[in-house]
Amino acid sequence: MTLVPDPGMNPMEWAAQRGVGALAEKMGFEYQEFSIERCVATMPVEGNTQPVGLMHGGAYVVLGESLGSMAANLHAGPGRLAVGVDINATHTRSATSGIVTGVCTPIHLGRSMTVHEIVVTDDQGRRCSTIRITNMIKDLPAS
Repeated sequence: MTLVPDPGMNPMEWAAQRGVGALAEKMGFEYQEFSIERCVATMPVEGNTQPVGLMHGGAYVVLGESLGSMAANLHAGPGRLAVGVDINATHTRSATSGIVTGVCTPIHLGRSMTVHEIVVTDDQGRRCSTIRITNMIKDLPAS
C-alpha cells in the first residue's frame, strides 16, 4: 500500500489501491471521482441508519472524513502524510433510502494544512449535511 501517490500516478487508481479503510468499506463507501480539485463518493442509506430509519449523522461524518482526508493526502504528495485535526458537521436533512453522495472540494490547500468542505446530498440532490475537515500535513519519518 502506498500512503501517498507517486508523482504522475493516476489519483483514482491510487485511491482504489489504498482502499477506503475497514469502517468505510463496511458502510458501503465507493469512490466515483478523485482529484485534488474534487472528490466524489457514494454510500447507501440502508445499513447506515439510526433506529428510527434516518441516516445516522455519524455516517455522514465518516463519508466526509474519508473524502477530506484522502484528498488532503493526495495534495500532501510523496514523503508527507495528512492527518485530521478538526472536523465539524451540520445536518440539515435526513435521508431515509437510496444513496447519499459526498462531494469534497478544497477551501485551503497549504504546505502544512488543508481545509475541505464536503457537501452530502440525497438521491434528489437535496443537501443533507455539510462537513468541514482540517488536516495537518507532516513529513513521514525516514525509514
